Amino acid sequence: MLANLIEKIYRLLWGDLLVLPIGGGLRLSLMVILLLTAGVYFTCRTRLLPVRLFRDMLAAVCEKNQNEKSLSSFQTLVISTATRVGMGNLVGVVAAVSLGGAGAVFWMWVTAIMGASTSFIESTLAQKYKQPDPLYGGWRGGPAYYLHELAQRRRGKKLKRSVTASLFAVSGLICWCGISQVVSNSVSEAFENAFAIPPIVTTVVLVALSAMIVLRKNATVKSLDVIVPVMAVCYFVTTLFIILTNLPLLPGVFRRIFTEAFGLRQAVAGGFGAVMMNGIKRGLFSNEAGSGSAPCAAAAAECDNPVKMGLVQALGVLIDTIIICSCTAFVMLLAPQSVTAGRQGMDLLQAAMEYHLGGFGQIFIAVTLALFSFSTFLGVLFYARSNVAYLFGDHWRWQTVYKLLALVMLLVGGLETYTVVWDLGDVGIGLMTIFNLLALYPMANEALDALRAYEQSRKKE
Repeated sequence: MLANLIEKIYRLLWGDLLVLPIGGGLRLSLMVILLLTAGVYFTCRTRLLPVRLFRDMLAAVCEKNQNEKSLSSFQTLVISTATRVGMGNLVGVVAAVSLGGAGAVFWMWVTAIMGASTSFIESTLAQKYKQPDPLYGGWRGGPAYYLHELAQRRRGKKLKRSVTASLFAVSGLICWCGISQVVSNSVSEAFENAFAIPPIVTTVVLVALSAMIVLRKNATVKSLDVIVPVMAVCYFVTTLFIILTNLPLLPGVFRRIFTEAFGLRQAVAGGFGAVMMNGIKRGLFSNEAGSGSAPCAAAAAECDNPVKMGLVQALGVLIDTIIICSCTAFVMLLAPQSVTAGRQGMDLLQAAMEYHLGGFGQIFIAVTLALFSFSTFLGVLFYARSNVAYLFGDHWRWQTVYKLLALVMLLVGGLETYTVVWDLGDVGIGLMTIFNLLALYPMANEALDALRAYEQSRKKE
C-alpha cells in the first residue's frame, strides 16, 4: 500500500508531463520543467553569475573564519559537496551516458551553469535569514526559515510556524530518510559484486559505524572534514591519471560529446530529445540546485556578507557537475566501444574501470561508491538538524529520535527492493523543490539587490 502511494506520487512529480515533438520526442516531467525554468530565469537575472564571478567564488571559499563556534565557508562547501558528490556522480552519470550517449555530458554542463545561479539565490537567502543554534552552537537555517519569514510578511504578524515552511521541513526529513536507504542499498550491492560480501553483513557494519559517528554531538561535521576532501581528491586524481594516460584520445571524446549533444547520432535512445533530457535530468539530480538542501549548510556558516555564501554554494554545483561528473563520464568514454558496447548501469562503469586499471578498477569503484554514499548520509543528517528544530523546537530528544530513525532506514535500505528505495528519496526531493520555489521567486530580489551592492563595493576596492 505504502509502496504504491510512493510510486504514484513519484510518477506525478518525475513522470512525463509533456512530450514535445522535438528531436524524436522531448519528454518533460513536472520537476524538470520547474527546475529548468528556475535555472534559466535566475541565470538571466544574475547575468550569468557562474562565469562572471568565478574568481569571487574561489575567494569566498578561501576566507578565514573569525568565529570558531560557527562553520567556515570551506566547511559548508564540504558538507554540501558531501551530499552532492554521491550517487548522482556515479550511477546518475552512468545512466545518462548509457541512455543518452556522450552528448548527455554536454547538457549536464549546461544544467550546472544554470543550477549554480539557482543555488546562489537560495543560499544567499538562507544566510540572510539564519538564526542562532542553541543546541549545536553557531547558526542554523534553510528554506524552512525563509519560507517562515515570507509567511509572516504576508500574514502581517508573528507566527510560531507556517504551513509551507512546515511542509518543506517534513518533505526534507522524508527525502533524507529515503536517501539513507539509498546509501545502504547501493553500498551493500557494490560490496556484494566486488567482494561477494552478503548485503546483511555490509549493512550491519555500516549502521554500526554510522551510529558511532552521528549519535555524538558534533562528530558529523568533523568526520566530513576528513572524509570528503580525501574522497574527492582520490577520485579526481585517479580519474585524472586515466585521462592523462589516454590524452591522445581526449580530442575525440570532446568531438563525440559536442557532436552527439545535438542528436547527430539519432540511433541513441530516440535522438536529440532523449540525449538532451537525459543530460538535463541527471544534472538536476546530481547538483540538487533548487531543492533546498544546500541552503541548510549555507545558513550554518559565519559570513560577513550573505552574497559570499551564495557564491560558495554556486561553486559547489560547478565542482559537482563540471568536475566530478565529467571525470566519471571521461572514464567511460575513453574506454574502447568494444569494451562498453551493450553494457548499461554500473556494469558499464566497472567494465571501463577494469579496462583502465585492471582488477583494481572494480575494487576502486566499490570503495569509492561506499565513501561517496557514506558521506552523503552524514551530510543529510546535518541538513536535518535545522528542520527538526523548526518542527519540534530546540530539544535534544527530537534530534536523537530523527538520527535513530535515519539509522533504522539505513538498516532497512540495505535489505529493501531497489525501486522503492530510490522512489522515496525522489518523492521527498520533489516536494522540497516545489515548496522551496514558492519562496525563491518572490524573495529573489533580495538576493539580487545584495548581489548588486556586493559588486558595487568590489568596484570601489
